[in-house]
Amino acid sequence: MNDNRTPVTVLGLGRIGATIAEIFLRNGHPTTVWNRSADKGTGLEELGATRAVSPAEAIAAGRLVVSAPADTEAAATLLGSVPGGLDGRTILNVATGRPDEARELFTAIDARDGHFLDGAILGVPQTLGTPDTLLMYSGSPVAQAEHGATIAELGNATYLGADAGLAGLHDMAVLAGMYGMFGGFFQAVAMVAGEDFTAGEFTEGFLVPWLRALLDMLPVLAAEIDSREFPVNFSDLEVNRAGLSNILTTSRGQGVATVLLDPLLRLFEAEVERGNGAASFTRALVGLLDPAEVSAR
Repeated sequence: MNDNRTPVTVLGLGRIGATIAEIFLRNGHPTTVWNRSADKGTGLEELGATRAVSPAEAIAAGRLVVSAPADTEAAATLLGSVPGGLDGRTILNVATGRPDEARELFTAIDARDGHFLDGAILGVPQTLGTPDTLLMYSGSPVAQAEHGATIAELGNATYLGADAGLAGLHDMAVLAGMYGMFGGFFQAVAMVAGEDFTAGEFTEGFLVPWLRALLDMLPVLAAEIDSREFPVNFSDLEVNRAGLSNILTTSRGQGVATVLLDPLLRLFEAEVERGNGAASFTRALVGLLDPAEVSAR
């Protein structure tokens, strides 16, 4: 049990917010909760939570105030509706949002004599409070020093630095990787959709085993990128340009659109045309950092 027992408040009792409140209660923190509709988080009072009648009352009760509405825009609206100063309290926003929104909220909270941390939770309610949840957060170093141990009760917490936008940036980047995976999944399943087996059979029997094997490649590819020399550990750009071109031709032969993968082929082609076909295919990253060079081709 945490010996500090910082008084905490949770604003927003959806699945994430209610679970956060439950974790703090079980760890012995005096915990105040508020939700726009009173029917959310009803079991928390049985665990000892105090239900506030207004956001202002809830904020006044805690030194660490966790804001968990739908998104950062909603968090800014909610916090902005509460008048007066914050008297050195820390606001930890765990709602999903962009880096620019987090920086704007940092400025607004600082102007009210409060401290602000923006957090990004990579996990689900069932894994909160365990090492299986990654919690990235950034913002006020003063708040980090005061509340870092309490925040760490929510999962595998990493403080990224004083720039309040860093957590949101990392969150958006991780989700970009996720959606890239989904894009490849959609393309692959669409290609075999007309054959005599199901998407489930193809995914479980072929796609998942292959993708799991590829995960171990990512740190090596990241090292290639960090070197900015793009040495070939697996395969070069020309090989991948040709391979991806064949994949797209096969897709079109199956009657499947190639809009998900066409941009990647353009990146590969641009770097090959620049004379970098013998470099690792990770050099395609240059086209993302210099998109004008690719779009001009």
